[in-house]
Amino acid sequence: MTDHQAKTQATTAVEDLTEGEARAELARLAEVLAAANAAYHGADAPEISDADFDALKRRNAAIEARFPALKRADSPSDQVGAVAAEGFGKITHVVRMLSLGNAFEDQDVADFATQIGKFLGQDARAIRFTAEPKIDGLSLSLRYEQGRLVQAATRGDGEVGENVTANALTIADIPQQLTDAPEVLEVRGEVYMSHTDFETLNQRQAERGGKPFANPRNAAAGSLRQLNAEITRDRPLRFFAYAWGDLSTPLAETQMGAINRLADLGFQTNPLTKLCNSTAELIDHYRSIEQQRAGLGYDIDGVVYKVDDLDLQARLGFRSTTPRWAIAHKFPAELAWTRLEAIDIQVGRTGALSPVARLAPVTVGGVVVSNATLHNEDYIRGRDSKGEQIRDGKDFRIGDWVQVYRAGDVIPKLADVDLTKRPEDAAPYEFPEACPICQSPAIREEGDAVRYCTGGMICAAQAVEKLKHFVARKAFDIEGLGAKQIEMFYNDAVLPIREPADIFSLQVRDGETLARLKNRDGWGEQSAGNLFQAIEEKRTIPFGKMLFALGIRHVGETAAKDLALHFLEWDKLAETADRARPAALAFRQADLAEEEERLAAKTAGRRAKIKETRDLAITDCEVPANAAAAWEDLIAIDGIGATVGLSLTDAFANPEERAAIDRLVASLTIIPPEAPSAESPVAGKTVVFTGKLEKMSRDEAKATAEKLGAKVAGSVSKKTDLLVAGPGAGSKAKKAADLGIETIDEDGWLELIAGL
Repeated sequence: MTDHQAKTQATTAVEDLTEGEARAELARLAEVLAAANAAYHGADAPEISDADFDALKRRNAAIEARFPALKRADSPSDQVGAVAAEGFGKITHVVRMLSLGNAFEDQDVADFATQIGKFLGQDARAIRFTAEPKIDGLSLSLRYEQGRLVQAATRGDGEVGENVTANALTIADIPQQLTDAPEVLEVRGEVYMSHTDFETLNQRQAERGGKPFANPRNAAAGSLRQLNAEITRDRPLRFFAYAWGDLSTPLAETQMGAINRLADLGFQTNPLTKLCNSTAELIDHYRSIEQQRAGLGYDIDGVVYKVDDLDLQARLGFRSTTPRWAIAHKFPAELAWTRLEAIDIQVGRTGALSPVARLAPVTVGGVVVSNATLHNEDYIRGRDSKGEQIRDGKDFRIGDWVQVYRAGDVIPKLADVDLTKRPEDAAPYEFPEACPICQSPAIREEGDAVRYCTGGMICAAQAVEKLKHFVARKAFDIEGLGAKQIEMFYNDAVLPIREPADIFSLQVRDGETLARLKNRDGWGEQSAGNLFQAIEEKRTIPFGKMLFALGIRHVGETAAKDLALHFLEWDKLAETADRARPAALAFRQADLAEEEERLAAKTAGRRAKIKETRDLAITDCEVPANAAAAWEDLIAIDGIGATVGLSLTDAFANPEERAAIDRLVASLTIIPPEAPSAESPVAGKTVVFTGKLEKMSRDEAKATAEKLGAKVAGSVSKKTDLLVAGPGAGSKAKKAADLGIETIDEDGWLELIAGL
């Protein structure tokens, strides 16, 4: 288990977070959820429970709602699934396969309906919905052309999935030929395995000496994603159809009508799907399905609600990763008790020290678990980051009888402890203040829930994990140089790879030593040559991928692309980061002061005064004007902000890290990104909406602008190209006028985009 997967619990309520704590918490959540997505969608080996994952995404969204300026460029709110696995051909989805937002309480369902009504500008009580069981399986897309199944693809990362056509053809529930179907029809649904078939499969596995599957979802996913279709044919897979993607002609005018049409075409659709006229009916149907859950014969983890009218679905559109017109109402999780046998500390790529509970194996909901997250040192002590009690102040100690909380996967969390069963010799756990790998001091900054190793490049755990990230699929993706090979080369005494630049000098160094790679066990002349060729091919790399590969904290894939698109040239980014450093330090100092003052702030006026003080710290005479301008240029980039800006300037200012980056850059040809397209009047422009929009909601206006290629920002700056101002525009309109930025009203905006 990685450090990301171990940190699945926060101890401070969102409403109690300071801005600094919120920034640190969003960083932690981004790491944990990215690792969880890769394990669940990419490896069919989930390492945190569904309930934990949902809770973390919900917490992330709540923090972003309270501190919108802190939303990260690599926010989990903008992530879907994981990249397609190696070994399969890749299929690009014509229409993206997105995930669903989640509801956990009845009020969440009511809020969902209210938000839809608000977006559409109509009474939510007049909107009808469908409700259907949420199957716990693997998403699959089936493309039919002229009635014939021509390809099948997994969801992958939502844009590109794995080509599993040969495997899909072996599933009895999937028709190979359709009659009276649209010329192009992409059917989407869930591959699953029934409980009876799952038990039979595990019996066969045991008879053959194979490893049993943990649960039906893993069995179904692993069976569908076999490179040998005959193995899939031998597995009892089933398929429920519930959606569609690319279509040559519409299936129906409503969701329910389209589902009925799919059934008429020969697909299995869920008989519990129901049309509901109110949120009360939705919740009643949820309760009914929940009561039937144990007897269904297959796993479900909630109920999905969708707007029935397809025209309204089209108007509502999509957020970055989820449709506005659908939500999943999830079921509660499960509990068990077992013994806490040990607490291990793991160190990750960013240096985070993560405690992991080692448990006496226990079966929870049909799955045997032996590891759990302990999140951070405060959680172990029974405290939040402010020192307030959680679990009534009960700490966790080795030997304790602890409550395990999970919802269908392998790595759960610890929820409680039974003090009546605590051993007499159980001692409070002392969290290490030194890194267990390199013995460097492990410090915990103010407002941070996590302790970090300060060893940096000298810490083997961090160095190895950074190198693994560097060669990962979304980064340099060097064929033949994966995690296993990185570990080998890192520990090699003759041809070590200790930093990214060492990869690109490997062939030269190989030729200078008698212990040539081709003479090593497991290598030969051809395999060594293939590796050198693969490395050489990646010597030319897109700017965004190169920046993401560096593994700079908070600079995820999206942030790296945004930075590359803004600066276009590496030298411009480096120069800006260098010039912005004094302003970044001033911002951090003022930000810390604000956190201290915030607790004493009693009125909005007082808080405004604090913000004014912080802003002055950036612009007063202590910070050079060119530094302030560079800082503003950096953090004004849509989707970047101060969190990424601080992390980037920190990395470039660290002598060891900067030297390693410079050595790498000298080894590469960095390809600048393509400039934004000019297919619409606002493509590539930064647009700000302010004031009240009367003919469409703010959300609909923003979604429209982004569809047309614009970047939508929340504040006016020198980088703003256009301000759309409705009544009550206020300070943003004044600032736009002062900066000479073009300003139009809502009618002007509608006229500008008319016909597009």
